[in-house]
Amino acid sequence: MAADLNTWADASAIARTIQEDAYFVIRESYQLPNLITQFNDMSGGNIRKSYKYNQAVATPIAETDDLISAAFTPSADQTLTPAEIGHMFFVTDLRRDSDLPENIITDAALELGLAAGDKVSTDIYGDFASLTGGSVGTAGATASTPTWGLVAAAIAQARMASKSSSVPLACVLHAYHWAYIAKGASIAGATVATAPGYIDEITRTGYVATFLGVPIYQIYPAVTGTSGTARAFGAVFPRSALAIDWRRPIRVEAQRDASLRGTEFAMSAVYAHGIWRPALGVSLTMAADTPTS
Repeated sequence: MAADLNTWADASAIARTIQEDAYFVIRESYQLPNLITQFNDMSGGNIRKSYKYNQAVATPIAETDDLISAAFTPSADQTLTPAEIGHMFFVTDLRRDSDLPENIITDAALELGLAAGDKVSTDIYGDFASLTGGSVGTAGATASTPTWGLVAAAIAQARMASKSSSVPLACVLHAYHWAYIAKGASIAGATVATAPGYIDEITRTGYVATFLGVPIYQIYPAVTGTSGTARAFGAVFPRSALAIDWRRPIRVEAQRDASLRGTEFAMSAVYAHGIWRPALGVSLTMAADTPTS
């Protein structure tokens, strides 16, 4: 007679599943709003407009010329139009009491906040293409390979647009842009360049805080196009080039539904975003294929 060996297979169908804590989808860091102009002085849906004076031009005059007054009147420039965003989770009491090791109440609230932050960052990133102070690089099948030279050109154009070398600028690059230019300036590059301190810093940390006196920030939005034609925007700009106008900050509210035995968690925000002084910012369009070597 065969012995009953009592194996795992005998009990696997009724064995308890070991559930590890659920994890969140990776999100973009919420840094772009901190690099641009923020308005917090209004509520409601009224649009906000900027106005721009006409530029005076001095001309030579003769000793006996009688000066004639010229117009000096502001005209409408940019418009920010508020819109509302939102999302909601409904959580039943039974789900709330059964979720272990997760805490769905705190996790749901956090996820809603992250979703709002994602939307805000994506909106601001989309405004890069509307900057008019200059453009560097090309898109399409011949998208420009990211180089320090292109970044330097964008910085130079932005300084020219501001007609100042002291106006603080920010340089925002896609992570894949940074991968290509950092590789060329580290020991991973095919050649060794000058500025050994710069090379050493990139090689050791994968990052440098500034280039030509301008802070560098990495962002991680989805690229446009497919392999071989993938591209992404970057930008160099002062704070005043772009703006976000908060009418109602991001909020997550809970509302109990006793008859349905659960709770609604609703996220909403009202804000406007867009170019504000676009002639001061420079857009960068460079290849953004996934680095493979």
